[in-house]
Amino acid sequence: MMRALWSSASGMTAQQKHIDVIANNIANVNTTGFKKETLYFQDLVYQTLRPAGAMNMAGTQLPVGIEIGHGTRLVATPRIFSPGGLQETENKLDMAIEGPGFFQVRLPDGNIGYTRSGFFRQDGNGQLVTPEGLLLDPPVIIPPEIPHTNIFITADGNVLAQRPDQTDQESMGSIQLALFPNPAGLGHMGGGIYQPTSAAGNPIVGAPGTNGLGMIKSGALEMSNVQIVDEMVALIVAQRAYEVNSKSIQTADEMLGIANGLRR
Repeated sequence: MMRALWSSASGMTAQQKHIDVIANNIANVNTTGFKKETLYFQDLVYQTLRPAGAMNMAGTQLPVGIEIGHGTRLVATPRIFSPGGLQETENKLDMAIEGPGFFQVRLPDGNIGYTRSGFFRQDGNGQLVTPEGLLLDPPVIIPPEIPHTNIFITADGNVLAQRPDQTDQESMGSIQLALFPNPAGLGHMGGGIYQPTSAAGNPIVGAPGTNGLGMIKSGALEMSNVQIVDEMVALIVAQRAYEVNSKSIQTADEMLGIANGLRR
């Protein structure tokens, strides 16, 4: 009887975490470059009352055993890196990656961070930075006097600009992307920035369109890949699972109450 109490409690804990993840997905439905999380659960250890293949009193082998489980637990919350929809912004410094890959940014500690959000602007020196001021890596510097209408970013990452007093375009740098063998293994720092881990593997860095990397689309942003309908359905399922586990605890408690009320 006590087994049911603890098994159901583990189920309620798992569904609470499930709802936490769903709530975070819904909260970021409009976050640029956000990738939704999903959950994987695993059953806990089993108590074997009778092993499969045991011999009965007649000397024949039993085809199945008797095992009673002890609940569930959360084992992973991987991110799903399916593409999000593209939103046209008419700002040429906004960039979306059509396909696999990450933009590289220089973190305050000097390390490289990775992001799918292509919302870049110029700082006071003309360098392309994120809204938090993180520099695009390798750096791209566009002189502040060049208007945005004279900036062109090609699909393969070349940044071209035309000065007001000239007719020819000149290169201001090139954008490189990074690709990981296991992007789900990246650590998330918040702010749309990922950090490398040994589980993600070594980054493959190159120009857009090479080595399996996606292409750059200027003047657009990749939106979140969260689908509200899917999240609402998952929320209902998690809520009902939480409710049923609470009913299991209530039932086990009532049965214990009946046993405690027995009289000789």
